[in-house]
Amino acid sequence: MKKKLKKELIEWIVLITVIGVIYFGGWHTEVIGRVQQVVLATGIIKPGLVDEERKASYDFAIQDFDGTSIQFSEFEGEVVFLNFWATWCPPCIAEMPDIHELYQNQKRNVKFVMISLDRDETKARQFIKRKEFEFPVYFLRSSLPNTYDTHAIPTTYVLNQEGIIKVENHGMAKYNTDSFNSLLNELTKSQ
Repeated sequence: MKKKLKKELIEWIVLITVIGVIYFGGWHTEVIGRVQQVVLATGIIKPGLVDEERKASYDFAIQDFDGTSIQFSEFEGEVVFLNFWATWCPPCIAEMPDIHELYQNQKRNVKFVMISLDRDETKARQFIKRKEFEFPVYFLRSSLPNTYDTHAIPTTYVLNQEGIIKVENHGMAKYNTDSFNSLLNELTKSQ
């Protein structure tokens, strides 16, 4: 009985130590994100078209990685994939590799606007560089219009060239699918 108790105590100590190292090492967000990537890989969580289309708002300012300020209105007339994310958000981290693949497929037709909500912009820059993501990343430089509800992140919108929100998704999703690529292709045909 003592051996069994001793073995169980050792197992608990090892488990708590591993969890502590992951947490205090700052790797918990990445680890949780990896687990959620497995869920995304199943294709269960997909974005859908909005039930009720509404007009997008272009009335806010962003800044690119080079420090150039941009009015979001510069994207009017384009199909835009607009994503709000942060490095401390495991679902954001989970969907980013998939969004990067979508970007590789659609970058000639669709404008990608990946807006980091990190307070520490250096952390976001380091994350993007370390992951070797090529999509354009921006930081907010003004408040967002009420059109965009980012109380939950990640939040993604797809705007058509007429400025209508065609997709609104709160939470992670698998975007690089045949059906989503087809939707983007259909939206860009009229450009």
